Amino acid sequence: MFIQYIFSSAFTNKPIFDFDNLETFNNQINELNLPQIIVWAIPVMLSLVALEYYLERKEKKEHQDSHLTYNNHTFWSSVLIGLGNLISTALAKVFTFGVILFFFSISPFYVEPSWWSFIVCFVVLDFCRYWAHRVAHRQRFWWATHVTHHSSEDYNFAVSFRLSWVQQLKVIFFVPVALLGFHPLTFFICHQIAVLNQFWIHTEQIRKMPAWFEYIFVTPSHHRVHHGTNEHYIDKNYGSTFIIWDRIFGTFEPEGEKVKYGITTPINTKNPVRLVFHEFVDIAKDLKKVRSPKQVFKVLFSPPGTYEPNKTDNSDTL
Repeated sequence: MFIQYIFSSAFTNKPIFDFDNLETFNNQINELNLPQIIVWAIPVMLSLVALEYYLERKEKKEHQDSHLTYNNHTFWSSVLIGLGNLISTALAKVFTFGVILFFFSISPFYVEPSWWSFIVCFVVLDFCRYWAHRVAHRQRFWWATHVTHHSSEDYNFAVSFRLSWVQQLKVIFFVPVALLGFHPLTFFICHQIAVLNQFWIHTEQIRKMPAWFEYIFVTPSHHRVHHGTNEHYIDKNYGSTFIIWDRIFGTFEPEGEKVKYGITTPINTKNPVRLVFHEFVDIAKDLKKVRSPKQVFKVLFSPPGTYEPNKTDNSDTL
């Protein structure tokens, strides 16, 4: 019935976008009247940050050996990176919308907004987010767009603000959702909810959720593991909303030993610009050493930390 609905709805009332005129295209984006869910949620997020800060300080008074995750070394860097991400997202609006709307426009399918289309779209999007996240950890170029998020050695709600200023490039991973013909309104609402859902899982205040919830959904416990540099925590728990993808594809790891947060090679800086771009700088340095297209590919798409071109090594120049 679902397939029949898609084909029967193809090109019926499907929005048409003008890609030839930038001003017209931008007006069409604005006419979608997309709800700014993340903007609406900012006061709630800031209130929860304040609550978490208060609970930490209260626990510190009761237990002197407890660790304070809110400190000048990481907190203000997180805030500044978050503000930079808001600016870069606004500047890249035409690009990100353009990619999704272009592939939506060339798709032979069209799924009108409805209660069930939001559910299906969210699940499909979450599946794509799992693979986007996994690739971002396994290929160096994409890791450069994501490493910023892992750079904090503390773990709290504010860490969720650490989003790269170039992460909009990862919109290409969501092209399959557009090609399935989901209405742009459906896609962008689901996307905002998926991004917003990442906020609450960045905390140590919530230890465990009910067992049934832990089995299906990503929780703070699961995501703490993902941020760990402990050897058996690395490259685990990529899920965005549903942890079932990790269970299916063999990347799930339950929380056991205490998590050590950060990245395996700390850069020890509070400078938000360096935190965002340091891996791109290192990639550029390595690209200066390459001697063949094969080496270029390896520098960009080998797993992080596994390949460094050596001018005396001719094995990659053949």
